[in-house]
Amino acid sequence: MSVFDGLKFRGISSPIHMLDPRIKFFYVCSIFVVAIIFFELLPLLVLFLFQIPFVILARVQKEWIRSLRGAAFLASIIFGTNILFRFIYAGYTLTASDVEYASAMTLRFIALVESFSIFFLTTSPDHLGLALEKSHIPYEFCFAFTTAVRFVPVLAEEAQTIMDAQKARGLELEKGNFLRRIRNYIPILIPLIISAIRRSLELAEAMEARAWGAIEKRTNLYTLKMKRNDYLLVLVSIAVIIVGIFVKIYVSVPTISNLLGF
Repeated sequence: MSVFDGLKFRGISSPIHMLDPRIKFFYVCSIFVVAIIFFELLPLLVLFLFQIPFVILARVQKEWIRSLRGAAFLASIIFGTNILFRFIYAGYTLTASDVEYASAMTLRFIALVESFSIFFLTTSPDHLGLALEKSHIPYEFCFAFTTAVRFVPVLAEEAQTIMDAQKARGLELEKGNFLRRIRNYIPILIPLIISAIRRSLELAEAMEARAWGAIEKRTNLYTLKMKRNDYLLVLVSIAVIIVGIFVKIYVSVPTISNLLGF
C-alpha cells in the first residue's frame, strides 16, 4: 500500500508546493510526452534523474521513496513481461539489447510514477479542484475527482489496518497456492467494502446537510495567480519537450550495450 503514499498531499512550505497546480500538471504532461517518445535506456535515465531536484526542493524524499518502493512490484511485472515476450519473439534467445529494452520500459514506468508522485505530494486537493474549475470543467466532476484523490490514500491505510488486524487473528495471507491466496484476501475485502460504503453514506449526508448544489455560482476561499516561478516552470517544461523531440529526431541515441561493446 506504500504506492498510495505518493497520492497523499503533504502540507509543507516549499517552492514546489507554492507553484500553480495547472503549471505543475503541465510539467507532468511534458514529462509524460518525453517518456513516451523514447525507447532507449539513456534518455529515460536522464529523465528520471532530472526530476530528483524537484523532489529535494519539495522536501518529500521519504514519501517519494515509499511510493517508488510500492511501485516496485508493478515495475518487476513490466520488466518480466518484456523479457518474456522478447525471449519468445527472438526464438528463445536472450541478448543484452533485450535486457536493456526491458529495463527501459521499466524505467519509463518509474519516471511516470515519479512525476505524478511529485504532483500529488505537493498539490492540495482544494487547489487541484480549483484548478480544474478554472479549466472550465463542471464542478460536479471536479468534486468527484478531488474526493477520490482524498479517499484513495485513506482507504489504502484502512486496508493495511484491516490486514494487520486479520494477521493478528491468525490469518495467513502468504501461504498456499494462487487460488488459496485469493481466498485469503476475502476477509480483507469485505470489511474494506463495508467501510467504503459507510464513508460514502457519511459523505452524502454531510453534503446534504450543507445544501450541496443549491447555489450554482460558487465562491472559493483560494485564488490561483501565476507568479514568477510558475512562468519559469512553464519555460522548463517547454524546454524539456523541445529538447526531447529534437534528440528523438536529430540525435542517434546509443544503447548501453553498444557503448559496452556487447
